[in-house]
Amino acid sequence: MSAHTHAPAGAGGAATGRQVFAWGLWDWGSSAFHAVILTFVFSVYLTDAVGDDLPGTVSATSWLGWALGISGAIIAVTAPIFGQRFDAAGRRKRSLAILTALTVAAMAGMYFVRDDYRYLWLGLVLLGAASVAAELAQVPYNAMLRQVSTEDNLGRVSGFGWAMGYFGGIVLLLVCYAGFISGDGDVRGLFGVSTDGGANIRLVALLAAVWFAVFALPVLWSIPEKPVERGDETRRVGIVESYRVLWRDLRELWQVDRRTIWYLGASALFRDGLAGVFTFGAVLAVNVYGISAADVLLFGVAANVVSALGALAAGRVDDRLGPKTVIVGSLIAMIAAGTVLLVVSGPTMFWIFGLVLCLFVGPAQSSARTFLVRLTPHGREGQMFGLYATTGRAVSFLAPTLFGFFAWWFATDRAGIVGLLLVLAIGLAALLAVRAPDAHARP
Repeated sequence: MSAHTHAPAGAGGAATGRQVFAWGLWDWGSSAFHAVILTFVFSVYLTDAVGDDLPGTVSATSWLGWALGISGAIIAVTAPIFGQRFDAAGRRKRSLAILTALTVAAMAGMYFVRDDYRYLWLGLVLLGAASVAAELAQVPYNAMLRQVSTEDNLGRVSGFGWAMGYFGGIVLLLVCYAGFISGDGDVRGLFGVSTDGGANIRLVALLAAVWFAVFALPVLWSIPEKPVERGDETRRVGIVESYRVLWRDLRELWQVDRRTIWYLGASALFRDGLAGVFTFGAVLAVNVYGISAADVLLFGVAANVVSALGALAAGRVDDRLGPKTVIVGSLIAMIAAGTVLLVVSGPTMFWIFGLVLCLFVGPAQSSARTFLVRLTPHGREGQMFGLYATTGRAVSFLAPTLFGFFAWWFATDRAGIVGLLLVLAIGLAALLAVRAPDAHARP
């Protein structure tokens, strides 16, 4: 394996605008799981409704955390070898189809989780399974980025995909809120859905499953399967042998181009900080800056809009100046905005500087993906994005732990911001030590 041998992005013929749009639609569709199921609606339903009267001393929230923790461990262990096997067998699209179908099936199954603590275990199993399948599906999906872009538009295409994900989440959240959740009493939303047995939320889960399925189809129809360009040494090996191949490749990668390994570590750190911004944003908005619970959804919509616009704009900067410039600039801006939030108060200040933070989340996430693509030897994208998922999971405890520690140490939720800023700063310092991809050294 030579880490310095790259075929042009989009090798095999430049992707058409239709193919790029179809690729972005998958991101639009996958937001049904990430925004509606995992973050804002179904997970909240599990803890606040289904499991609110759970017998025993362990809360439904704790069970949810453990279920997602187990899912994360499964992802961390399996993502690299699955990515390796997708590349070797030339089955990225097939793998994406299977993993998407598994995610959709688990989401549809959530319709049967009634508002009764006896259904909590079904809900947790389905949510955990969907989390594994959705995260593993990101591996072949991200690996396809090189198939739908060239070296000259890689940043713009990646930014377009991230923006589609943000906008898809916004649209579906608004549909779900207006149609099934808004209002009080036993009948909710514009569609007048009963809340009996959690029917309105169960229908939201079903709608999210259909949404993901529909918008996942175009990429499967429009983009051809990646041809097999490597030897077949990993095509028919078993799981154990796959780990041996993985370890061999990592040793060789370390000898040839160590910056890829360093980048995987650095990106895991700052990506955990980026995730922490969204994870704890709503908590801080309500508990520290006095934003009403009803207005948090509005802030969430605004945050996704500015993140999407930031990702779109930064894609052009990425193509001209390189992904490292975008990521470093975004992290510096986020650290500055977060520092201001430490000392200001009130809803207005949170709206201003909170949205400044979110403006730079999208660019950092999008360019983190293009940075790895530009470093990756052609034909190894799946394996590298498998490692990308694994390293991210390996440190995913860092931002939540430090947020909780500082909030506890200073006896105020506001101090949790220090933990998030610390993770971002450590990630920035680690990234500064990684040499930028060679692609932008060309004239």
